[in-house]
Amino acid sequence: MEEVPKVGPNTLRANSLPGRLPPRAFFEAPPDQVAPRLLGMLLVRQDNAGLLAGRIVEAEAYLGPHNDPPDPAAHAHRGPTPRNRVLFGPAAHAYVYAIYGRYFCMNISCEAEGLAGCVLLRALEPVAGLERMARNRGLAPGVSTRLLASGPGRLCQALAITRAAHNGLDLLDAASPLQIRDDGHRAGDVLVTARIGIRQAVDWPMRFSFAGHKCVSGPRTVSAKRIELR
Repeated sequence: MEEVPKVGPNTLRANSLPGRLPPRAFFEAPPDQVAPRLLGMLLVRQDNAGLLAGRIVEAEAYLGPHNDPPDPAAHAHRGPTPRNRVLFGPAAHAYVYAIYGRYFCMNISCEAEGLAGCVLLRALEPVAGLERMARNRGLAPGVSTRLLASGPGRLCQALAITRAAHNGLDLLDAASPLQIRDDGHRAGDVLVTARIGIRQAVDWPMRFSFAGHKCVSGPRTVSAKRIELR
């Protein structure tokens, strides 16, 4: 198999795309299987100003309404609505929604069309366009990378992801301004914990993150278990 160069902070040239697009079948699995395997892949946004990219270091799974029991914390648990209809479409599409009337969060649709599982991207390690991410966040250049995309709202703000511009985009379309790319980086130690920032099904262990990574969001005292990816 052709070796895919790995990337680190500031190593990507403007308008270059790292790695390759994963197969759609990768996302057609249950979200609690997709989420941990997403760790280490890249979320890439490109526009006329250049390239923004971050490595996924934290992700949360949300189950579709066909599960027993349904996931009460999932946006899809009561069925399709104008807001969540992207989730009921094909896998690997961006579902972007607003929180608190001013911030956005981004999910990736999973499973077969109609099943509406998804993965919430909770944190990135920035690897390209760091100064621009800082400006997007209203921060000074050179600020700690932890402050750029640690948390789902910060992540979207750093990459300037909005519902109007990015909801429904196919993340596996080579012409899309928003893509998931695989540069061969694989997770080392992965932690699984209960999901955070929700009020229902708070004990379900479906939040996955790189162990000890500084860009992971949330409290450092959450009870966690290490898992091995197969």
